[in-house]
Amino acid sequence: MELGMMSFADMEPELAGNNGVNGRQRIQNLMEEIQLADQLGLDVFGLGEHHRPDYAVSSPATVLAAAAVITQKIRLTSAVTVLSSDDPVRVYQEFATLDLLSGGRAEIMAGRGSFIESFPLFGYDLNDYDSLFTEKLDLLLKINQNEKVSWQGKHRSAIHDLGVYPRSLQSQLPVWLAAGGTPASAVRAAKLGLPLMLAIIGGMPEQFAGFMNLYKQTALQNGKQIGELQLGVNNHVFIAEDSQQAADDFFPYYAAMMNRVGRDRGWPPLTRQQYEAARSPRGALMVGSVEQVVEKILFEHEIFGNTRFLAQASLGFVPHALTMRSIELFGTKVVPAVRKALGH
Repeated sequence: MELGMMSFADMEPELAGNNGVNGRQRIQNLMEEIQLADQLGLDVFGLGEHHRPDYAVSSPATVLAAAAVITQKIRLTSAVTVLSSDDPVRVYQEFATLDLLSGGRAEIMAGRGSFIESFPLFGYDLNDYDSLFTEKLDLLLKINQNEKVSWQGKHRSAIHDLGVYPRSLQSQLPVWLAAGGTPASAVRAAKLGLPLMLAIIGGMPEQFAGFMNLYKQTALQNGKQIGELQLGVNNHVFIAEDSQQAADDFFPYYAAMMNRVGRDRGWPPLTRQQYEAARSPRGALMVGSVEQVVEKILFEHEIFGNTRFLAQASLGFVPHALTMRSIELFGTKVVPAVRKALGH
C-alpha cells in the first residue's frame, strides 16, 4: 500500500490591505511540508483546489510545479482538480508540464469538488453539475490517451484533429477519480477503469464498505481483475507524542475549521463529545498517538483492501511547527509500522 499525505493549504484569510502576506507565508510553509514528506520517503503528496479566502491553493499544478524542483522521489498529484469548472486541455497541459519538471511524478485526481465557488467564478451553471463533469472527464481521458484529438460535446467548443502539447514524460498521466461516497461515482470510476480515491471525513469507515464493494463488483463486471484495481482512502490525520496531547492540541483548530465550513452547510457547531466520538477506535478521525493512527490505517485496510492511503495534513489553522511534527511522526513512525504490518 502506498502511503502519502495531502493538504488543502488552509490559511488565515488576508486582513484588509495585506496583499497576499498570509498566502505567501502559507505557500512557504507548504513547500516545507512537501519537502519533508519527500525526505521521509512518503510515496505521494496531493494538493486540493479551492477558490475561497481560507485556502491558499487555487491552482494545484502551479504549486506542485514549485514542489517538483525541490523534491526527488515523491509523486505529486492534485487532490482534487475541480474538472467541472476547468478546461481539460489546460489541465492536461499543466500536469504534463509538471510531469516533465518532476521527471515523471505527476498525477491528476479529478473530482467535482466539495465547494461550488468555482462554477460562477468561471461562468458555469450549477444546473449542469453532473453533465459538465461527465463531458470534461471524457475529453481529459481522450487527450491523455492520444496526441491528436477529435471531440465534440455540449459545454465546450469542438476539437477537430488537433494536437495537445507538451506530452507527458509518462506514456499516460495517472488519472484518479475522487469521490465522497456517491454510488454513481464508484460505478463511473469502475466502468472507465480508473483508480478511485474515497475521502472519509466523518462517520465510521465501515459505512463505506458497500461503496467500495460496488466499485470492485462493477470493475469485475467490466473485465477488470481485483489485483488490477487501485483504491485510495484519505482521512484527517494529526499525530503527537501521546493521545491526549494530540487531542487537546488539535481540537480548537479542527472545531474552528468544521464550524466555518458547517456555517455554509447548516451544520450545528462541533462539540468536544462529537470530536472524541470521531477519534474513537471505529471513528474516521485519526487524531492521536502513533499507535492509534497505525491501528486505524490498518483497520481501514482490512475493510477496503485499499492500495493507497493519504493522510490529510495541515488542517485548519494549526501552527506550522505542530503540523511539521505530525508529518515527521507519520513518516518516521506510522509509515514504517504500517509497512511492516502489511509485509512491505
